[in-house]
Amino acid sequence: MTDNLTQESLFIKDGDHQLHVRHISNGKKARGQPVLMVHGAIENGLIFYNKKGRGLGCYLASSGFDVYVIDLRGRGYTIPTIKPFDTFGQTETIVTDLPLFIDFVYQNNPQPMHLMAHSWGGVLLTSMLARAPQLIDKVRSQIFFGTKRQVRVLNPEALFKIRLMWHHVAPFYAKRHGLLAAKKLGFGSDDETIKSHGQGMGWTKSSQWIDSDDGFDYQQACQKVKWPPTWFVAAIKDKALGHPEDVKRFIVEANYVDAKYTLLCKKDGFKRDYDHISMLTDPISPSDHFVQIIDWLAQQ
Repeated sequence: MTDNLTQESLFIKDGDHQLHVRHISNGKKARGQPVLMVHGAIENGLIFYNKKGRGLGCYLASSGFDVYVIDLRGRGYTIPTIKPFDTFGQTETIVTDLPLFIDFVYQNNPQPMHLMAHSWGGVLLTSMLARAPQLIDKVRSQIFFGTKRQVRVLNPEALFKIRLMWHHVAPFYAKRHGLLAAKKLGFGSDDETIKSHGQGMGWTKSSQWIDSDDGFDYQQACQKVKWPPTWFVAAIKDKALGHPEDVKRFIVEANYVDAKYTLLCKKDGFKRDYDHISMLTDPISPSDHFVQIIDWLAQQ
């Protein structure tokens, strides 16, 4: 199903940076509906695709969608990669970079797009649209995988990964080395700046969803937004990074009143009890919930 896919790396120049977009299509002249895919913290766009044609991005392209997988500033194939003591963070992602990606995709394929995000990417997209609601006219739908803002669950995995590693070890390391080298440390696939980690950590700990740069209140802004059709997908074995209960809390907090919610587990008819990563990478996914994703997109 993926034999005829074409992949190319495109770049958006912004100052000294070239933001990377992986464009994946089925090679036909007629372009399908565009899909913009956003990764989460300490990762990059490869959560959605690989060069062999696997992953949700490739699956969508083989089904006729016009897919654009991004690497946030400094991550993945974006030039340059994060260097010690770089000063950009998630405010710059929300205010500058994500709107640039939206406009870039719209210029390449001028019709409303589907937005998809893994983990923290859904928080960033929600924050961006709450801050710039005029961009919703360019959005057809949203699907978020394992997206939460606060981490309020208490279990051994959450205590280790979030309370110990993310809230204590990671900031100590970042301050000493000028960046969070998550890939080198073995608990992520890409790095984070001190600022992006600090801002994200602050949001996972606090009941307040406020920008540390200018005090913008995202939760308050969300109450005024009319969201496009949105689907939240959680995984039964995701014990910390996108626990189903934390996902549900984010749905309420961000005022996604009409959102669809699905828990990926055998009990609910799926082929696996998935976790935070396997929901997108398990080889069985294309014959399982990926099929439902295609059906849902067709309804939007």
